[in-house]
Amino acid sequence: MDEPDTAAILPGDVLTATDEETHDSGDHKHEAEVASTGFVRPPFRVTCPVSVEPVLFLSMFSLALQAPLSTQYLWDRISEDLGYNGSKRSGCSNGSVPPDPLQTEVEILTAHWNLYISLGGFSVGLFVVPLLGSWSDLAGRRPVLIVPNIGLALQAVVYLVVMYLKLPVGYFLVGRLLSGLSGDFNAILAGCFAYVADTSDRKSRTIRVAILEACLGLSGMLASIIGGQWRRAQGYINPFWLVLATNLASALYAYLFVRDSVVPDPSAKLLTSRHYKAVWHLFSTGGSTSDAGGTFHRCKLWLYMLCFFLVVTIHFGSRELYVLFELSSPLCWGSALIGYGSAAQNLAYLSSLLGLKIMQHCLEDSWVALVGLASNVIGLVVFSVADTTQLMFTGYGLCFLFMAATPVLRSKLSKLVGQSEQGALFASVACVESLCFLVGSGLFNSLYPATLHFMKGFPFLFAAIILFIPAGIIGTLQCLDQRRDNRDSTAS
Repeated sequence: MDEPDTAAILPGDVLTATDEETHDSGDHKHEAEVASTGFVRPPFRVTCPVSVEPVLFLSMFSLALQAPLSTQYLWDRISEDLGYNGSKRSGCSNGSVPPDPLQTEVEILTAHWNLYISLGGFSVGLFVVPLLGSWSDLAGRRPVLIVPNIGLALQAVVYLVVMYLKLPVGYFLVGRLLSGLSGDFNAILAGCFAYVADTSDRKSRTIRVAILEACLGLSGMLASIIGGQWRRAQGYINPFWLVLATNLASALYAYLFVRDSVVPDPSAKLLTSRHYKAVWHLFSTGGSTSDAGGTFHRCKLWLYMLCFFLVVTIHFGSRELYVLFELSSPLCWGSALIGYGSAAQNLAYLSSLLGLKIMQHCLEDSWVALVGLASNVIGLVVFSVADTTQLMFTGYGLCFLFMAATPVLRSKLSKLVGQSEQGALFASVACVESLCFLVGSGLFNSLYPATLHFMKGFPFLFAAIILFIPAGIIGTLQCLDQRRDNRDSTAS
């Protein structure tokens, strides 16, 4: 594919080429800059080499902080309503003791409310996120970074009102629906990755995407460290005030400092079926660049999306089981060891970023993704047989490159579509990611109890086997691409 998706952007990865301009530039000069570069200035500009990374970091921090706290609040409120004053039993308790029926009812109701809240946000976001993503290809990326953060802030306000007034927990669903109507975190995810695709060339796009994914891991690790300790010290309300402040800070940063990477079209409408048609056209024809590759180009788009779905489903599904696996016999971990394990898992985002950067000097992106998948497979196999703390941490160590595959897949998908389709593409990817969470959570939480009687770690082994499918697809497509390139160079 030629380079139509980078022809209209500034050279290099960072949009600081105009930072040396004088501050007394007139309106005519600003308009000329917009016309020539396609970037719209925010009220303020930053000189450091960051663009949307702080937006994603802050938004992910708020999400990672509130998710476990909201679940624990549901547990406590439902326990209070049912008159249950016990605590969740450890998986290492005496198995001869019959389960407390009230505890069982609390567990069931908490799981059901979690499911209703998740499905509510997902079902609304499934229609809103593609709309906003495709609209951002015309109206600019900044609105898609600002509006969902305001929606997440409204969700935090609703949660705070429920906590202050002790309203029924069903009102949590109202807050989740408000967030879903504004695009939720998936719209921010789509806008950030589309922005990076706009502002990077093909060579550097993979590492820029990996940096964004590293922001996800770092913010998640920080939130997990802060959230639990803070809740034990001060309860739920103060942490949720931080969630609200973080979302507002993210929206404010996007408004003040992020310069748009797309020239806004004043006539662009949000509520129109044109945006859904753009997403349909993208996957039914392969996008505006499909003429260069025809059917093979369209197949690559679908196959890479399938690989992304499988890899991310395994990530989400296996992550659901780590804590449960560690709490129960024979590991019987306490909260300290579980925290160390979570930190080790999140540190893999950084080690994957570093490994990807190093391997890019000697390997094609596809082979880097295969190395990342191999790291994940080996770690999962070790988890499946882990019966000691040392072996469990060995598995975490072997997974040090497990996040190298997803930035490669995002980058490859981005390179398959044109400049004007990046928003529609990453909105679709964000929706697929939400689907991955639902499928992975449902599949692995069902598989784990069903296989306990013959192999406790079977879900991890199953996950390792599934990863051979995307590995085979990525390797095959890379070999076909190399063969086509060799044939074209020979013909020329």
